[in-house]
Amino acid sequence: MDNYILLFSDPVFWKSLRVTFIYAFITLPLSVIIGIAIAVILNQKIKGISIYRTCYYLPSIIPLVASSIVWLWIFRGDEGGLFNNFLSKLNITGPLWFSDPKWALIPLIIMSLWSIGNSVLIYLAGLQDIPQSLYEAADIDGAGFWQKLFLITIPMLTPTIFFNLIIGIISVFQYFIPAYVMTSGSPQYATSFYSLYTYQNAFEDFKLGYASSMAWILFVIVLFFTWMAFKGFSGKIHYQGK
Repeated sequence: MDNYILLFSDPVFWKSLRVTFIYAFITLPLSVIIGIAIAVILNQKIKGISIYRTCYYLPSIIPLVASSIVWLWIFRGDEGGLFNNFLSKLNITGPLWFSDPKWALIPLIIMSLWSIGNSVLIYLAGLQDIPQSLYEAADIDGAGFWQKLFLITIPMLTPTIFFNLIIGIISVFQYFIPAYVMTSGSPQYATSFYSLYTYQNAFEDFKLGYASSMAWILFVIVLFFTWMAFKGFSGKIHYQGK
């Protein structure tokens, strides 16, 4: 109980919660929307589509440590950084990114969206499982692309969306490796994610009881949002044959 009392009076604990929630509420909806959009595009029957599918999936199999180092170079705060170098060509002064608390979280969000190949692959599998007869019937009725998307594709894809949402909830609240490699929580705890702060307490400061209390709180948080997802999707998942 003493550890929980100390936690609630720890400003870094609340900061790590805030950072994690901001990251989760931005990344999770965007990953669902962008993942579905890319999967719909990759589901088209065009020449060389397998090459495009491979290209979108490749970032998912690159080790996180290696990709983190590459993204750290891309978002360097000086003109040696690839992105700031590009902005300088347009006469735009890029921010300091990882040295500025207002910008430090953005590269981590972009990096997460860059590596959504796993969810795209699952969405693509779900799209290919939708009976073509539904689209043929919609064509006969004169339905357009957007009508077919919102009246056929999205409803029939709800089991896949629900699965990816649950996996996403678990993942975003345990975000660790890129933040550890790229920032270690700096600057001014602007990227101090909950799992990162838990790790630092356990294996750097050796406050194992303190870190264990944080782990139990994380378990409750993930359990709560998973329960919310189940409640939100209750009765709204369309399984084939039902």
